[in-house]
Amino acid sequence: MRLDRLLANSGLGTRSQVRDKITKGSVSVNGTVVTDAAYHVSESDSIIYGGQEINCQTKLYYLLDKPDGVLTAMEDKRLPCVADFIPSELKSKKLSPVGRLDFHTSGLLIITNDGELSHRLQSPRYEVPKVYLATYRGQDWTEDEIRTVASGFAIRDKGYSEQIAPAELNVIEPAKAGYGLALLTLHEGKTHEVRRIFAHFIKEVTALRRIRLAGIKISDDTNECGTFRPLSEDELGMLFDATGMSK
Repeated sequence: MRLDRLLANSGLGTRSQVRDKITKGSVSVNGTVVTDAAYHVSESDSIIYGGQEINCQTKLYYLLDKPDGVLTAMEDKRLPCVADFIPSELKSKKLSPVGRLDFHTSGLLIITNDGELSHRLQSPRYEVPKVYLATYRGQDWTEDEIRTVASGFAIRDKGYSEQIAPAELNVIEPAKAGYGLALLTLHEGKTHEVRRIFAHFIKEVTALRRIRLAGIKISDDTNECGTFRPLSEDELGMLFDATGMSK
């Protein structure tokens, strides 16, 4: 594959942008500076672009810190969606979000074109842990309530009985003036599950942020919302380990 095409396919810029970098001597292949955009390379070559080694794999993996008020979809004519945070040069790479975060939930969202990894991350079979930081309104959690969450329970908020899988709830700040802070770790992904669990115990979630997925962690600081970046090799390894896939 041509060097400029491979770099553009990796999301590093348009063909013209990466050609400019190449002709200026900013790209090396296997330790040798290459200034010919048509130079033939493969995904296995060691390529340094702008001083950093890059991953030129066909499959791409990114992390988006989704803001509140953004739809987990690649297209919507009415509402802001996660596609608005993806650079234009990546729009043709068939990227899509892994699972969904509710419109009013912020935090960690994986964006990839690896269909098998996406499937496994969402499948209850692999029990990939997802940790949410919830601000809630209501009474303090009791020990009995926390044990009930830990053992799993049936919920009837939709007019029929539905089983909620065991989850781990840790109170960070007991409710003061009616508000509290808690971490909830889930291993499944039912729609609105966090809010439904809290509502079952007469507590209303007023702010929700996913801060961990498998071993990947992000800050609980919402000032970082909107950040879009490639996953590191270590982070990608955590996802593959959690889903039983080999890189």
